[in-house]
Amino acid sequence: MAHLLTGSERAAALLGLPHWSECPPPQDAISRQLSFRTFPDAFAFMTKVALIAERMEHHPDWRNVYTRVEITLSTHDFNGLTQRDIRLAHAIDQAATDALS
Repeated sequence: MAHLLTGSERAAALLGLPHWSECPPPQDAISRQLSFRTFPDAFAFMTKVALIAERMEHHPDWRNVYTRVEITLSTHDFNGLTQRDIRLAHAIDQAATDALS
C-alpha cells in the first residue's frame, strides 16, 4: 500500500533522481524539465512515457511546448509524494536517457 514519503524517505529517494527537484509548497511533488532537438522527438518521448505510465497505472501531470517537456509527479490519491512517483520518475529517466542519446 502506498504512503506519503517521510522526510528521510524523500531525501533518500531524491538522491537517486538528480534531474528531479521538489516543487515549492504547497505542492507536494517532484518535477523535471527536458529539452529535445525537435517537436517530433519530444512527442515521441511523451508517447513512450505514456505507455510506461499506463502499464504502471500512474500518470504524470505534464506540459509540452514545442521541444520542451515539463513533468510533475505526485500521487493524487494521497495528495503528495509516494513511492509510486519515485518508480515512475526512474522509468522516465530511463526513457529520457534512451531518447536523448
